[in-house]
Formats: sequence, C-alpha cells, structure tokens
Amino acid sequence: MRKLFLLLGLIPATMSLAQKKPSQKKIAETITETDLRNHLYIIAGEEMEGRETASEGQRKAAAYIENHFKTIGLLPGNNGSYQQSFPVYRDSLLGSSLQVNGRSFELNKDFQPVLRGTRSGTHYFSEVVFVGYGIADDRHDDYKDVDVRGKAVLLLEGAPKGFTSEKKGFESPASLNNKFQQASKKGAAAVLVVGNDFPRKPMVTLGNMYVNLFAPEHSPGFYSVSRDVAASILGGDWQPVSEAAKSALVTAKTYQANTLLDLKKEIIFLESTNVMGYVEGSDKKDEWLVVTAHYDHLGKRNGVIWYGADDDGSGTVGVLEMAEAFAKAKAAGAGPRRNILFMTVSGEEKGLWGSRYYSEHPTIPIEKTTANLNIDMIGRVDTERGSADTLNYIYVVGDDKLSTELKPLSEGVNKKFTRMSLDYKFNDPNDKNRIYFRSDHYNFARKGIPVIFYYDGMLQADYHKPTDTPDKIYYTLMKKRAQLIFHTAWEMANRDQMMKRDLELPTMSR
Repeated sequence: MRKLFLLLGLIPATMSLAQKKPSQKKIAETITETDLRNHLYIIAGEEMEGRETASEGQRKAAAYIENHFKTIGLLPGNNGSYQQSFPVYRDSLLGSSLQVNGRSFELNKDFQPVLRGTRSGTHYFSEVVFVGYGIADDRHDDYKDVDVRGKAVLLLEGAPKGFTSEKKGFESPASLNNKFQQASKKGAAAVLVVGNDFPRKPMVTLGNMYVNLFAPEHSPGFYSVSRDVAASILGGDWQPVSEAAKSALVTAKTYQANTLLDLKKEIIFLESTNVMGYVEGSDKKDEWLVVTAHYDHLGKRNGVIWYGADDDGSGTVGVLEMAEAFAKAKAAGAGPRRNILFMTVSGEEKGLWGSRYYSEHPTIPIEKTTANLNIDMIGRVDTERGSADTLNYIYVVGDDKLSTELKPLSEGVNKKFTRMSLDYKFNDPNDKNRIYFRSDHYNFARKGIPVIFYYDGMLQADYHKPTDTPDKIYYTLMKKRAQLIFHTAWEMANRDQMMKRDLELPTMSR
C-alpha cells in the first residue's frame, strides 16, 4: 500500500515533466498588436523628441530599450553591458574670413565655409586655379593637363549646356559632392565654388554631426563664394570665361591672386550607442544570429518633432517583441540552439554609423555569425502598389545575395506560417533606389554575413516628415510582418548548419 501511495504521489510531477514544449507557432503568437502599439507610442512619443543621434531623446530611447531587454531576461550583448558607445563629433563655428589681394569679404554676404572637413586655421595661397565646372568623367575633364596638387581651385556650380550623365543625384559628376571629391582626389588644398545666390541667410553655427574626425588624409578646405570673390581672383577674365564655360570646355588656367582663407571652429565631442542583448543558445551557442533595427530618427527641428513611428520605430518595436518571444521560448524549455543577438543601432539616418561601428568593433565573432535579419520600416504600406495584397505584403531585400540558402529558407518559412506576398522589387540590380546599400544590413553584408532586409516601401506620404506618427501604423500588418521575421529567425537559429556563404557581395558602383 505504501508503494502505491508513493507511485501516486509521483504522478503529478511526471505529468508536469511530460508536458509538451510550446510550439513555434504559439510562441510567435505572443507578438501582439497591443504590445507593438504600446511600445511604439513610447518609442515614437513626444518624450523621445525624434530620437536624433547623440541627443537626449536618443539616450532616453536607449534606456527604454535596455530596460526592456533586462526585464525580459536577455543577457548583456557587449561584455557585460547592454550598450555599445561610439564617438560622434560636431563643429561649432567661431569665426571665418576671406581676403583676395588685401580686400576683405563679408561672411554670408560674399562667402560661407563648409564646416565639415574644413580645418581650423589660416591658409595663404598666391595662386588660384580656375577649372571651369570642376567636372571629370570619361567624356568631360576640366582638369585635363593641369596639376592642382596643394593649390586652391575655383569652380562653377552646375554643368555646361548639353552635359549629360547616366549617373544621377550625388553620383552625378556635376553634383557638388562629386566635384568636391574630384578636387580632393586631384590633391587640391582648397575648393572655392562660385554660388549664384549671395548674399545668403546667416549660416547655422552648428555643423552637421560626423564620426570620422580621425582620417588618414585631410580633405581640402571647402568654401562657397560669390561672383564678386570670383571676379577679384580672375580679374577681367571672369565675365568672358564664366560665359564661355556655359557652352564649352574651357582650358584650366592659373591666376595670381593672394588669397587668405581663415576658419576658426570648436569641435564638440558627443557620443551615441547601440543597444544589445541576447538569448543564449543550447548546443550551438558558439554561433550567432543577429536581428537588428535602427532606433534613431531625425530629432526635433524648430520646435517640431519628427516622430519616426514607421522609420524606424516599427522595426525597433518589432525587435523588442521578437526578443521577448524568444526569451519566453527559452524560459519554457524551447530556446534556440544558437545565440540570438537583438540589437538596435543608432546613427542610421546619418550614414549607417552605429552598424558600421559595430561591424568594425564586433562583440561576437563575425565568422560565427550565421546571418543578419534587419528591419527598417514594417508598419505602413507603399501607396503606389495598388494591388490586392496591399495589406499582406513585405519587400524582401538581399535574399538572393551572399547565400543560396537564404531564399529557399525565407520562402519555405513564409509558405508554412504566414503566407504573405514577398515582393522582390528592390532585389533588382538596376534598382535606382539602391535599397540594398542603404540600411544597416549592408554593414553586415560587406563583412560576408548573409542578410535579409525587411521593408515596407519608399513612397509613403509621411516618409521623413513630422507626420510619421504612431496613429498611422497598420498594426495588424506590422504584427504579421514581425511574426514572419520571427519564424525566419527561429529556423536560422535552430538549423543544423550555419547559412552558406557562397555568393559574391554586390558592388555599389553600376
């Protein structure tokens, strides 16, 4: 009888041990519209002030994300810390002057320096080289037969009549950016660009933020100048030469002109952070999957908050919810085989700063990172789709690159669990938007890590505007997209082998 009672007493414990682990589908269902909405109204709320990199709003958002990671039981992802800091710099203008042959010109009325890249100090030139429009490509070279190393160059805005190029925007040889880069490559010590819109409004004394204070080479000083300044340098040649350049290639010419360029600025030292936590794996915890989104946005301008609910509050809260789902799975005995690092990065809007810093200072081995799933905008719809799947689609980018195993896995997961329309529009090598190179996944891809990027489209009316607010998010659609990414992460974290790396990285040039 005593043995019988002992056996009966063991039954509840045995039954408890025999309970099935929660299914992948059940865990995915813990990603809910309510939780996504609650997180997003905080992340994209007034208190966060648009989460601009290196701002108080960004620091508040980072603290919120870190607290969430701690609360759900994630382990710190950076050697005992939940944040990885990186330096950010900003220039503050103290003063600037420009003289030609002893004549002083007035700031804002006749010239303005470009703070970023122009070093503090006074520079003296006895000569200035006029190089037309400063364009250099296969069909038009304003630098032909002239050496501008160590010299100041003067060039015109725009392009001559009839000039065409297949490259557009910043890539166009006629863009101001490209002209400056060409002058820099040629070794110029200063670049003076003749602007047609002087006098100008007083320039903002605080320059744009940047991260590359320390560089192997210094770029030339960069000034925009009035036509009066140009005329002082070229003398009587200014009018006929500038007119001739409008319709024909003009020969570069050196002019004797004692030119003084002076800039005084203060460098402000700032800091931003990536926030990271991970769920520990089981039998493959020497390998990693990384799930990312950027939590920064455009900040507050003239008292107006740029909320960034979709860009990329939606991706950020998607990461928070997926992290919690995997933490619940682990607590229930169904944790991943590989470690999963959940990371929200900052500085994306400035130029992929946070993810680039991480890629150069990884907290886990690059060679042991099976893949990166990156989420940048999953809460809205592309207003130009006009198709029946408008509320059941996601753009998938990069699954045909770096690994032949990405697309079969992605499509298999979608077919099994979510049945969304996977749109590959931005996988086209001729995609003019070049989306593959424009979000944080690229900094993983350039290190050879297979990536998939999830995205809702370019053509929203509120993109990069203060009106990108949480009330305009399609929460049912965002939940389904987040669940798709969760299922994809689950498969990647639990498969026997890491993702193959058997395809070449696409290049940025076309």
